Amino acid sequence: MQFRPDPTFYPSPRLAMQAPPEKLAYVVALGANGSPDELTVVDLDSASPTRGKIVGRVPMPNVGDELHHFGWNACSSALCPYAPHPHVERRYLIVPGLRSSRIHILDTKPDPRKPQIVKVIEADTIAARTGYSRPHTVHCGPDGIYVNAIGSTSGDGPGGIFVLDHYSFDVLGRWEVDRGPQYLSYDFWWHLGYDTMLTSEWGTPNMVENGINAELLLAGKYGHSMHVWDLRKRRHQQVLDLGAEQQLVLELRPAHDPTKLYGFAGVVISLKDLSSSIWLWRQENGKWEVRKVIEIPAEPADPDLLPPLLKGFKAVPPLLTDIDLSLDDRFLYASCWGTGELRQYDVSDPLNPRLVGSVHAGGITRRAAHPANNKQALNGGPQMVEISRDGRRVYITNSLFRTWDDQFYPDGIRGWMVKADVMPEGGLRLDPDFFVDFGGLRAHQVRLEGGDASSDSFCYPS
Repeated sequence: MQFRPDPTFYPSPRLAMQAPPEKLAYVVALGANGSPDELTVVDLDSASPTRGKIVGRVPMPNVGDELHHFGWNACSSALCPYAPHPHVERRYLIVPGLRSSRIHILDTKPDPRKPQIVKVIEADTIAARTGYSRPHTVHCGPDGIYVNAIGSTSGDGPGGIFVLDHYSFDVLGRWEVDRGPQYLSYDFWWHLGYDTMLTSEWGTPNMVENGINAELLLAGKYGHSMHVWDLRKRRHQQVLDLGAEQQLVLELRPAHDPTKLYGFAGVVISLKDLSSSIWLWRQENGKWEVRKVIEIPAEPADPDLLPPLLKGFKAVPPLLTDIDLSLDDRFLYASCWGTGELRQYDVSDPLNPRLVGSVHAGGITRRAAHPANNKQALNGGPQMVEISRDGRRVYITNSLFRTWDDQFYPDGIRGWMVKADVMPEGGLRLDPDFFVDFGGLRAHQVRLEGGDASSDSFCYPS
């Protein structure tokens, strides 16, 4: 504990955009050939001779965790006035294993290049105190560390949210007081100034862990709704159903400005035409609504180049697996893991987004090379996306989930991380001097030292 607020905490998005440039990235990666998963440290410092290199590696103590999403123990929400914890530090990484259901706590101090595991919360502890398993998403809240779990201990539903103590990392218990009809679970985010939480839907562990189930998909059984919650009362309020043809409602990105009551949700696939889409949620006249504002079409493809799951469709779906919103709420990024494209939209008018930038890397059939080596075909595609606080750099990795990787890229995934530079008025360019080869490790989520665009929430307007 320290006596002054962490200098990486900012009361507003505008002030956070003035933060120093990031110098390190923390990236989780799946192990290869029976080796444990790792938390890796990548040098991002433009003045460093090891820029673009892995400079730290922390293997997990067990095999088979499936490190997936992870987050910081504390962030700018600690400055919120109604539940302040200003003396916590953005110091610990909370790293769940999606398959093992254990959570690793890693201390990034005193040497940020050499994080150390200081605590492991075992699956049976989480199960005993919450009834949940498969912890997935981590967000640092003003009153604790919130963790989403996608299922129950049986591998079915319901999934939900539980809370860890800010200081001891003890599992405090299940968050929901009244879950209403919510059963499937995936992401969650909030509008702190309006005491509102939004959640989305993927599938239960039994529905997703062995790969996507075509029968369940075509029957519209995966997630197709969002849920609105009273954040302070911890009670379900409303279902926002996008329609059963809209399958896999995954990432949620609310506006960073706490006075703006809207946000974006990404939908992986439409059963109508294999397109992906982005939907806008907002509250108008006291009523919550959701509408489609972006549609990304599938691309025709030679069936001989497609994995078995897609041959009959003769097309590559975009497979929108992640979205991210810059801190000024201007640019929304969409990662199309299937077609190998990262798209940039100007969402200054959230009801009328404009496509202003695009880069390619990998893709199921395109296998687009990186400018660092134009002859090396890449597999995987833009998957996890992270934006620097100033909005000038976007970092991308290429692995989704082991069994899903194997379905859509059956020749195997060789992990990589690339960076796109952002033009002031919109537009993207892949940095030809930044390509991180993870080899047999499969790179997934990225967190930036000092904070990033998808981990902070703010209580004060700019």
